[in-house]
Amino acid sequence: MILLWFIVILLAGGLLSWLVGRWSALWARGVALAALAIDLWLGLILWLRHPGEVLVSNQDAWWVQMEWPWIPPFGISFHLALDGLSLLLVLLTFFLGLMAVVASWSEIQDRVGFFHFNVLWTLAGIVGVFLAMDLFLFYFFWEMMLVPMSFLIGIWGHENRVYAAIKFFVYTQASGLLMLVAILTLFFLYNQQTGVYSFNAMQWLGLSLGPGTAMWLMLGFFVAFAVKLPVVPLHTWLPEAHTEAPTAGSVILAGLLLKTGAYGLLRFVIPLFPEAAQMFASVAMPLGVIGILYGAVLAFAQTDVKRLVAYTSVSHMGFVLLGIFAWNELAWQGAVLQMICHGISTGALFVLAGALQERLHTRDMRKMGGLWSTVPRMGGVALFFAMASLGLPGLGNFVAEFLILLGSFQVDPVLTIVATLGLVLAAVYALRFIQETFHGPNREGWKVPDLAPRDLAIMAVMIVALMCLGLYPQPILDTANPTLSHLQRVVEHPGMLGR
Repeated sequence: MILLWFIVILLAGGLLSWLVGRWSALWARGVALAALAIDLWLGLILWLRHPGEVLVSNQDAWWVQMEWPWIPPFGISFHLALDGLSLLLVLLTFFLGLMAVVASWSEIQDRVGFFHFNVLWTLAGIVGVFLAMDLFLFYFFWEMMLVPMSFLIGIWGHENRVYAAIKFFVYTQASGLLMLVAILTLFFLYNQQTGVYSFNAMQWLGLSLGPGTAMWLMLGFFVAFAVKLPVVPLHTWLPEAHTEAPTAGSVILAGLLLKTGAYGLLRFVIPLFPEAAQMFASVAMPLGVIGILYGAVLAFAQTDVKRLVAYTSVSHMGFVLLGIFAWNELAWQGAVLQMICHGISTGALFVLAGALQERLHTRDMRKMGGLWSTVPRMGGVALFFAMASLGLPGLGNFVAEFLILLGSFQVDPVLTIVATLGLVLAAVYALRFIQETFHGPNREGWKVPDLAPRDLAIMAVMIVALMCLGLYPQPILDTANPTLSHLQRVVEHPGMLGR
């Protein structure tokens, strides 16, 4: 039942926040914090008390799973399952959710209860995506997280918030419909081959698909996940959405929604279509490298702080795509670690960008400069996360990108060498961000308050997390390793599926 509680607590917390927000904004914030803290605590207890490989299904080990019939005539069930990979991402969801609520404490003053309702329901949809093993349920949660996130951007966003919300909705909805077509096709093909109606992803592993059919169905899933990742050229919704969203929305978008795309590739594309996906690697890996370089160059060209950070996400998630389609366990370990480290570091940068905008009422770096003497604590924190973004040794991002490049070098040395240019460009845009914002003359005569103790507390937690991941990432790798080992067996022996 703990998997169901993960979702129910968020849904109930959102409704309660909306209700009490009519009388007290403080109570609405407190309810949201409490719901996320309870879920995070439950997740950590589950991690610490890992019972081992409780259930083995098709050579994959689930820590916990539950399955209830939902619509039996069509084989639809409420099937949730959790292994090491999904647990890590669920914990990241609760952690960044807490950071997002705290970071919005003073920023959001209008309709506070409804704001936290949308935050918690978005997070509930994300958790559902990470846990659902019934593809109908997976698609339900995939669409569920779209609506409240659109509200977050469209209601509490900045100047062009309505345009950004509509663009985000159209891109993700259209790509999601392609995935729905692929899911329904697999559903009918499974019924033709077995005489049974089922949306259970584990049962679909033994499907016999022709090479052409498998490729087209794989592309249906890939496009939906590529838009969320995002993969160039399907990324154009991201800069607008990140820039116009409130701080909490930007943190959730960069730290969590992008990870649902990478998770979908690992969880469904590789196991369901191993041969088609392996053939597609010759396209996906160059797309990853293009994303790394394109995102880095565009980040350097920005004058808007939030757009700069948004384009760094395109670059860093290019490493994830490169690692996933490198087809070896080493690169997959790096991709998983990159998802977590990028979520923390980029989430922190968006919190800082929101703090700058709240104090200066501008995101234009050309109007900044010389802020270090005015807000030294913010400058020091920003420098740390800029160093994390460029992959400074000793921090988690460095370990993640090193593992990805080490794994991809075994497959394609030329592409890997080109991808390393992204590390050089990351240093350029990260240092430019610090120079333009905190150093140089204070041309506008800024005198603004530094980070408050509440902001410093969440920054300190995120700094410690990145340092721990950089100095001792082994617990994360050990937790994800059983899932990644299974994927490796799938790649090496695709014919074993369903046997």
